[in-house]
Amino acid sequence: MPDKIEDFGGEPLNSIQKTILINEVIESIRQVHDPEIPVNVYDLGLIYDVEVTDDARVHVRMTLTSPACPVAESLPAEVEDRVRQTAGVREATVELVWDPPFTIDRIPDHVKLELGLY
Repeated sequence: MPDKIEDFGGEPLNSIQKTILINEVIESIRQVHDPEIPVNVYDLGLIYDVEVTDDARVHVRMTLTSPACPVAESLPAEVEDRVRQTAGVREATVELVWDPPFTIDRIPDHVKLELGLY
């Protein structure tokens, strides 16, 4: 069995390959940090969903901490670039959504503790 998604050729991805690619995409997204908070956007709870199609197209639904966020234009583009650079991804899109709105409840407990929110 091939070691990497790109080694599977042009065949449709099976569920295991999709899971592997989703995990690789998440690790790529974790390289993007909110400039105002010292936490990556995934662990901050800004990523709502990562979908991978059978043909390795990735769609990410994300939000920002506020509609007035000063990086509203650049942060989603940075996430899209990171996803696009992930091995095996054929195409990447990022959809910025505001519903449901971001709350600190989306932040995992270990990150809240790190940020002093407890």
